[in-house]
Amino acid sequence: MLNQLMLPPLSLYIHIPWCVQKCPYCDFNSHAQKGIIPEGDYIRHLLADLAADLQRYRQTVEERPLHSIFIGGGTPSLFSAQSIESLLKGIRAQIPFSEGIEITLEANPGTAEAERFQGYVEAGVNRISMGIQSFSEQKLKALGRIHNGAEAERAVGFAKVSGLRSFNLDLMHGLPDQTCEQALADLERAIELAPPHLSWYQLTIEPNTLFAYRPPRLPDEDQLWDIFEQGHRLLQNAGYEQYETSAYAKPGYQCAHNLNYWRFGDYLAIGCGAHGKLTFREGDILRYSKTKHPKGYLRGEYLYEEKKVAEKDRSFEFFMNRFRLLEPVAKSDFEKLTGLSSHEVAAQMKRAEALNYITTSDDSWQVTERGKLFLNELLELFLTDD
Repeated sequence: MLNQLMLPPLSLYIHIPWCVQKCPYCDFNSHAQKGIIPEGDYIRHLLADLAADLQRYRQTVEERPLHSIFIGGGTPSLFSAQSIESLLKGIRAQIPFSEGIEITLEANPGTAEAERFQGYVEAGVNRISMGIQSFSEQKLKALGRIHNGAEAERAVGFAKVSGLRSFNLDLMHGLPDQTCEQALADLERAIELAPPHLSWYQLTIEPNTLFAYRPPRLPDEDQLWDIFEQGHRLLQNAGYEQYETSAYAKPGYQCAHNLNYWRFGDYLAIGCGAHGKLTFREGDILRYSKTKHPKGYLRGEYLYEEKKVAEKDRSFEFFMNRFRLLEPVAKSDFEKLTGLSSHEVAAQMKRAEALNYITTSDDSWQVTERGKLFLNELLELFLTDD
């Protein structure tokens, strides 16, 4: 018997699918720009999509203001500041914003987009996330990026003087033919720029990408471990705290939007291919997605699929998110957000503890250093047979 659920914070994810060109490692729903992007039309549809969601899910969303907004892509910074302002004003007219709401926009560090930062701040954006990936011209070319290292540094300069509350740099390691020295040089250059937040993650080859069809030569496991171990030490020494598998932040600058994801919070989702999750106090948890292709979406065909998260899948879904964070997992959070009793995962937790993946106290579970390294194996303990 499922218990009544606690309603977690509510966020909003907005997907803008266009980019200048598709990167060979990217498996996100993105489409290379061909001609003029229909900014105004797309924003009208985003606002209509949100209105439909607020009506469809009013039973649960009307009780909660927006905790955070994340505008991702694609390359959202292809849209003008005026378009982003129109979008945010249209959202606020439909649903209240919480005090201190975090509003993030993903941006390409190319000069043309970077110069718009001031306009985005005036539009209401208070956090920008820049896809730097590397400062090496050779590696950027291999990754299909359209900027260079100098443009990345210039973009950081714009971010620092724009009045943003915070900004993030995305940086990859384990790149094609990358040595440990090259990876650490990238990281040191990023640290010198002093971003409040750094997402530092390993390149992985995803299905249905160009790299999947033509795999590049990547560093081996020993090299990857050396990169992570030494890079982690560099970040710690520079005052960054790791709070999630691939996220580091200066104290007070963790990403509120991503924290809500990992804490099994709720999020509305609008735009091509966007995915949402909503909790209903009576016991249901719903996941849904939107039409992926712009042509269909711009015809007003918004909702693609929705399904309830089955009781048997809830523990896996909860821990798949929650164990990415390094903070302890309160047993009470598990119970209030899934409707399940912590006793229902006692056997899995006992096994995880025996493998030194977690430690257990009376009121929480904590992932160990070993558990972080074997996260997939830890999560497999919560998979059901079917």
